[in-house]
Amino acid sequence: MSDESTISVARKTDDSRGVHVGRPEKHDSAAKHVSGTALYVDDLPEPEGTLHLAPGWSRDAACGRIISLDLDAVKAAPGVVAVLTAHDVPGENDCSPSIGGDPILADGEILFWGQVIFVVVAHTRAQARKAAQLAKIEVEATSPVVSVDCALVNDTTVLPDYQFRKGQPETALDTSNQRLSGAMRIGGQEHFYLEGQISMAVPGEDGDMFLHCSTQHPSEVQHIVAKALGVIDAGVTVEVRRMGGAFGGKESQANQWAALAALAARHTGKPCKMRLDRDDDMTMTGKRHDFRVDYTVGFENDGAIHGVDMAFAARCGYSADLSLGVVDRTMFHADSSYFYPDALITSRRMRTNTCSATAFRGFGGPQGMLAAERLIDSIAITLGLDPLDVRKRNFYDRDRDITPYGMRVEEFSTQHTIVTALEETCEYRARRDAIKAFNANSHILKKGLALTPVKFGIAFTLPQLNQAGALVHLYQDGSVHLNHGGTEMGQGLYTKVAQVVAQAFSVPLSKVKITATHTGKVPNTGPTAASSGTDLNAMAALEAVEKLKKRLTDFASDKYGVPVDKIEFRDGKVMIGTEPVLLGQLAKAAIMARVQLSATGYYATPKITWNRQTSTGRPFLYFAFGAACSEVLVDTMTGEMRVTRVDILHDVGRSLNPAIDIGQIEGGFVQGMGWLTTEELVWDDQGRLRTHAPSTYKIPTASDVPEEFNVSLYESIGNPEATVHRSKAVGEPPVMLANSVFSAIVDAVASLKPGVIPPLDAPATPEAILAAVDAVKSARPT
Repeated sequence: MSDESTISVARKTDDSRGVHVGRPEKHDSAAKHVSGTALYVDDLPEPEGTLHLAPGWSRDAACGRIISLDLDAVKAAPGVVAVLTAHDVPGENDCSPSIGGDPILADGEILFWGQVIFVVVAHTRAQARKAAQLAKIEVEATSPVVSVDCALVNDTTVLPDYQFRKGQPETALDTSNQRLSGAMRIGGQEHFYLEGQISMAVPGEDGDMFLHCSTQHPSEVQHIVAKALGVIDAGVTVEVRRMGGAFGGKESQANQWAALAALAARHTGKPCKMRLDRDDDMTMTGKRHDFRVDYTVGFENDGAIHGVDMAFAARCGYSADLSLGVVDRTMFHADSSYFYPDALITSRRMRTNTCSATAFRGFGGPQGMLAAERLIDSIAITLGLDPLDVRKRNFYDRDRDITPYGMRVEEFSTQHTIVTALEETCEYRARRDAIKAFNANSHILKKGLALTPVKFGIAFTLPQLNQAGALVHLYQDGSVHLNHGGTEMGQGLYTKVAQVVAQAFSVPLSKVKITATHTGKVPNTGPTAASSGTDLNAMAALEAVEKLKKRLTDFASDKYGVPVDKIEFRDGKVMIGTEPVLLGQLAKAAIMARVQLSATGYYATPKITWNRQTSTGRPFLYFAFGAACSEVLVDTMTGEMRVTRVDILHDVGRSLNPAIDIGQIEGGFVQGMGWLTTEELVWDDQGRLRTHAPSTYKIPTASDVPEEFNVSLYESIGNPEATVHRSKAVGEPPVMLANSVFSAIVDAVASLKPGVIPPLDAPATPEAILAAVDAVKSARPT
């Protein structure tokens, strides 16, 4: 692999938006990140007497009834202060984010390999971990349900089945000139955040509890901990300054570890910290949902789709967790960017004796979109057409703009423009011809090329989550204290919101003080997820700023006798008529006149009307679009694969911060590439996770980044919907750009025998590629 990488960054800014918004400002913690001075939970000074926790669990069984639990040796071990079981939970022994069924500590039975039965509290973490090994646990083991197939046979689910129906799919399939049926497996993914699950609980007076927690959802942690302790929510405070990555893995999964730290703190009266070891973290916490997808598609000889029947069966693990929303979003994105005239999209949420699957960047959308790209690739291979031509033939357009769930795609032209532009700039047609020539003369090495689109809905599909709050203080020196309900996990949310606030006040960015997310400042927040962190929290902060500006404007109008419409915040000052006044000067005068300079802001996403019971309404505010072209080189003798070139053009509306947006696109693509090529989760038939450490689970490394990596932002006129400065979300959509890598691998393997669809599952590991190569070579074209 070449050491040289070409990265094209669109850094054009719109000067009409001011000196902060639209500029490539650095991440607020960038210098701290690279110097190692950024404080995470484990870096915070520990109060005197802090105790440490370690989980205890049975390594002999994945499920069964607990017959006996002998903890005498554990309690007698050096340094041990306490050992807690389910009987020590004073309130509710449940940490579920949804319908229940997630015990904080197993009580009477275990449901998956790695489920926590007890927790050790000791003076040091090493003492706690050593003591946890001394437990004698006897389990009457039962045969675990591990795979989706086994769960389908046993008909075990965590939630009722659900479907979307559009038109008459059965008739459409029967009357199509061509018809294909098939199945594919789509694997899960470990979050592998750099900072593992961790919480530190500090007890206060009157039963209060303060927690430092690495979580995307501080309000939910507050609620869960309060329930577990049997206290009111107001007695629990959660603070989050930053996380060392999350990717959805800390949306609901942080609850249990925070609750255990708080329980130990309540029991001992001492500060308590729980930090999971990496192996325990991977074993005990949820993953991306893996799926079995069965599909039938009817189409014409030109590749136009007439009808689709797609059945998704998800491995949800032992409990519901967030599987309702995740699998729903899989269904919402089962169309990818393509119009299905008639469609039946069904889903089953299968219960297995594995750790509960949970949120992961894209929240089910990547799995649905990958299945749709399999449909397109299969049609193209069957008909001998270029896959890009089949994709474009099935794009949404003016006359075909209704999704399978009934929402209209209003901005379809953006998708057309992006794909056409990328097709030209990456020289798709010329490279397609060159690859055909290469493959014709290369018997072992085969190249593949694919250009795939992204259309990703932005909003929480649970309407109540689409709200946010903010708190803004203006001080007498003109500095600003900013707090909101969003959490920072490295994605640059804090920086973007600060840019919006600095722009609104027309002050230097250095005058906006970013502060930790805190449930005592902004209450009842939703999770930082669904790519909506900036959309929600920046708008809430902006509303708070506008309240303060109005108060100052009204005050200045009275004081200086200048009409309100002649007062502006611009050029770093407050222009009162023609007289410039520093913001700090005006703020000090306002305080002397008893004008309040603290304000809250609130924002609720408009237009979200989705009703799950009737499967009607609008689940998304808008769509984010993008496209990626990937080229791969496959060794058909070993199954090894390299991504040699990637070209991306992505839509972020009018970018708030091009540098941060480019970083999100690059990172999301590489993470998606890992999911589809190297990251394989393996459970054995006893329900034991075998890929629970970096030695057995392979995330992408620097050497896996494409040799040539060209990333550009689409020069958008702006989001047509009401978002902050007409920007668009960028957190999750880039993950699905990596579908182009998977389709390129399919293209390379398909070149071995035209007309034969490679039976390739995800992830496309060397073993999977080699199996697909062997299957294609031995198959007969239909």
